[in-house]
Amino acid sequence: MGAGSAGRSLADEMRAATDLGLQPVGFVDDDPALQGTLVADLPVLGGTQELVAAARQVDAGEILIAIPSARGSVIRRLVLLCKRAGLPFRIVPGLRAIIEGDVSFKQVRAVAPEDLLGRETVTFQAGRAREVVAGRSVMVTGAGGSIGGELCRQLVKLEPAELLLLGRGENSIFEIHGELAAAGGATRLVPLICDVRDSARLTVLAGRHRPALILHAAAHKHVPLMEENPEEATVVNAGGTANVIAFARRVGAERFVLISTDKAAEPCSVMGATKKVAELLVRHAQTLDGSTRFMTVRFGNVLGSRGSVVPFFMQRMAAGRPLPVTHEAMTRYFMTIREAALLVIEAMVLGERGATYILEMGEPVPILELARNLLALSGFGPDDGGPGIEIVGMRPGEKLHESLLDAGETLEPSPSPLIHRARCSAGDPTAAVRCLPDLLDLAGRGDRDGLRRALARLLDRAELAGQPVPRGGP
Repeated sequence: MGAGSAGRSLADEMRAATDLGLQPVGFVDDDPALQGTLVADLPVLGGTQELVAAARQVDAGEILIAIPSARGSVIRRLVLLCKRAGLPFRIVPGLRAIIEGDVSFKQVRAVAPEDLLGRETVTFQAGRAREVVAGRSVMVTGAGGSIGGELCRQLVKLEPAELLLLGRGENSIFEIHGELAAAGGATRLVPLICDVRDSARLTVLAGRHRPALILHAAAHKHVPLMEENPEEATVVNAGGTANVIAFARRVGAERFVLISTDKAAEPCSVMGATKKVAELLVRHAQTLDGSTRFMTVRFGNVLGSRGSVVPFFMQRMAAGRPLPVTHEAMTRYFMTIREAALLVIEAMVLGERGATYILEMGEPVPILELARNLLALSGFGPDDGGPGIEIVGMRPGEKLHESLLDAGETLEPSPSPLIHRARCSAGDPTAAVRCLPDLLDLAGRGDRDGLRRALARLLDRAELAGQPVPRGGP
């Protein structure tokens, strides 16, 4: 599939390398000028929609998807066509993976869930990042989590003198510490068991450690769970961020990065609202006296993180259970964990005071289409009695479509093509600081209704107060 340079290179290699045991028999390509012609002495049998008939015509035994520039939506369509043809299929990597040379058959591999998103691997320029990180003390909060752990993996490659692994879960911190220690290197790894809501503990740690760089990833992130536990969302996401900001100011950190989420833009959930409050607190911190550069990095869902949709769907399929999709039209932004971590580090290197950076997320992905393609990748067709898909209805706090920007925010370019800068105009940072004690008091008293109303007033989002208070939950 694809009669361009990638497809031609593969055809030539297959014919030259007899040890592969493969022979090309034809192409399909959507370029009308190529259809009915010969490419690399092979017939172009039609467009991709004619794959099934074309494969039968030449008695094909396997399909190679050779369109390295294809978007995720195209890959998802091609995967379904391959499944209809009833043949095994493989894919060549994206453009960044082959940019240094011709496509080689050694690069051909099975289609992975990441391919369905059509995202390219970030080309990370480590030079500038190493200048900022090497030989210095770096702290990552939430270091045992998906994003925090990947940040640590990438940071140690930049050779900091010391990496402080802060988290409240002893098992997750034990695991990331053990993993990094086994990899070797000169960086001193310091596991710190600490809950970011515990300001007294952070004050003690400030007397022992003076990190120059702080990446704050610790947060509660699951929208439905935080709808049932708004007190926890407030105390950790808002109160915890305030505590880590105070820690950064106390130790005189050079840079502080808040890891935020697209749920904080136009928030309609408690999780999104509390992350928006965290963003406002960071913006306020930059207005105070001090040398620390405070900044926020906002992005969407991370493929493969704990509780994210793709591993959840894979677990459901393994158990033979239907894939629950909340709404036929729901879409989400996605990126890989590694991509997110590298871009967060790159944003930290950019280091503009008070900046809100928005990572380039590509096109939003329809969740129903993603579910269908994951079923296809796992060998389940629409009519073969597989797990199937179940439409279960939207849950409290969920949006049909996420936005990366608040109303009134506009995007500006940054020196990195995959990182944008948001011109912030939404929200009142001073009001957030003023209201935080009341929010924490309401959370401490377990006043869920009052807490929702207070968040709604602060953020001018009436729908936050209208969310039903779950009954019978934690």
